[in-house]
Amino acid sequence: MSGLLPSDGDVNVGGDGTPRVLWLDDEETEQFISSLATETAREILSCLHESPSTATEIGAAVDTSIQNVRHHLGNLIEADLVVVAGTRYSEKGREMKVYAPASEPFVVCVGGEEDREGFADAIESFLE
Repeated sequence: MSGLLPSDGDVNVGGDGTPRVLWLDDEETEQFISSLATETAREILSCLHESPSTATEIGAAVDTSIQNVRHHLGNLIEADLVVVAGTRYSEKGREMKVYAPASEPFVVCVGGEEDREGFADAIESFLE
């Protein structure tokens, strides 16, 4: 059966590279920080920065169960840190999602409302 189905599906990680600026007092930032609160979640994100992977591959790389990987992937996806970048087929012909890190850089900032626009512009020009 090997060779009948592609094992390396298309993996598309989009994004324009524009930095994502998060302010410490925003609700979105709370979700972002909580999604990275555990060592396992950070290991998963680091693993994906090395190579887009399926949940099974991630579990093997970070030495944890698939259920634990899927739990953390769900949190990382909700926080817009990970995306489903494509699909692959297993040797048994099962379609598997391939996960990758979201492509845009991010910065978490502390400051008042008056600082936001100028700071976001400065960060964007610095990263260009």
